Amino acid sequence: MELKITTLAERPELVGPLWKMAEDWPEFILHDPVGWSLIGRIVADLPEYVLVATDGTGKVVARAFSVPLALRGRAGGELPDGGWDQVLLWAFSDLRHGKEPDTVSAIEITVDLTAQGRGISGRMLAAMRENARARGFTEVVAPVRPNAKHLEPAAPIDEYARRTREDGLPHDPWLRVHVRAGGVIEKVAHASMTVSGSTAQWREWTGLPFDEEGPVEVPGALVPVHCEPARGYGVYVEPNIWVRHTL
Repeated sequence: MELKITTLAERPELVGPLWKMAEDWPEFILHDPVGWSLIGRIVADLPEYVLVATDGTGKVVARAFSVPLALRGRAGGELPDGGWDQVLLWAFSDLRHGKEPDTVSAIEITVDLTAQGRGISGRMLAAMRENARARGFTEVVAPVRPNAKHLEPAAPIDEYARRTREDGLPHDPWLRVHVRAGGVIEKVAHASMTVSGSTAQWREWTGLPFDEEGPVEVPGALVPVHCEPARGYGVYVEPNIWVRHTL
């Protein structure tokens, strides 16, 4: 597919279309409070770290969000167990306090449903790496949401992260894209994203009854949601897998 990949800073007129792509994110994911409050700020405050891909007709078919942050000054550059939520919080704290960033973290790569299966996610990852390199960075880190893990919600994430095929590449397709691009799997972010809500909210988000205590397997969730019907709430703590790209 013919693609034109630019930053949003270069093409600000695409800010509306980039939000209108046909997506398949599970509804509950949209209720992570950190993401809900900060994802839009990447577009508003850091458009040079937003990549937008258009096809030959000019339609937006993919987007990629990343953020710069001062990682090495925090625990010597150790990647946080808080994963996705934590790097978003650090990035906007650094921006507010004027801290000089030394690393770029990937946040999201989304491909329109009509354009999936054509290798676009890998091209967006390559463009994200190149964008970071062009801005003087030597490293991109990524709290990867393994895109086949939801098929095995009961599988331990630490085992899944290290699972490989016969050719030595990761079992998970999205992890394979990262490794083929030069990334190295480093660790698991066991509490990368947290979504909590009342049992009524979970019923609305998933269509499931949420009336029994304990783990509930939810379509699209990487691990079960913990349900406490007597107390009226459910909590989902999503693990991601840290991948480090040296540029």
